[in-house]
Amino acid sequence: MSAVPPGARLVLATRNEHKVAELREILGPLLPGLPAEAVVGARDLDVPEPVEDGVTFAENALIKARALAAATGLPAVADDSGLCVDVLGGAPGVFSARWAGRHGDDRANLELLLAQLADVPAEHRAAHFACAAALVTLDGTEMVRTGTMPGVLLPEARGTGGFGYDPVLQPAGEDRSAAELSAAEKNAISHRGQAFRALAPHVASLLG
Repeated sequence: MSAVPPGARLVLATRNEHKVAELREILGPLLPGLPAEAVVGARDLDVPEPVEDGVTFAENALIKARALAAATGLPAVADDSGLCVDVLGGAPGVFSARWAGRHGDDRANLELLLAQLADVPAEHRAAHFACAAALVTLDGTEMVRTGTMPGVLLPEARGTGGFGYDPVLQPAGEDRSAAELSAAEKNAISHRGQAFRALAPHVASLLG
């Protein structure tokens, strides 16, 4: 079993500190006074990453949460999310993080996607972010909650906030890209925010 930092009560299956911060912010109103160290990310632990061979976001989220709960002895939350482009038949989808061939290369992924859509007119650039968030507890309880953020793809990246494909998705009802929104604005409407908020009461019951 991996060494767990003192005070940790829940582990989030990500090495992306942006996602850990998002979950802490979403849990904050439900658990006032929750110490930051109660929720840790996998980057803080010596835990091997499981093979994400699911064909849906929900399957991959559960794969990660199960593996992390087993390795740490803590309840685990994992999410899997990505960009689904209508004209590409829902791709990149579960392959979003490695669309350009190397996992986590945001710039290469963005450049490839924009090149693929270069000749697609604005009226056919509908897309949405999708997220599945999974909670796995030590008594074997498993649950998955989902969220989506619809919008259109911009012809070029805009904004410096967020991460992943945020600079090229303009959420429905917005005139800014997801990367131009503040963290609070994005969390209020995002796919990940929706999924985590739906899961949060169950997480809060474990941590409260």
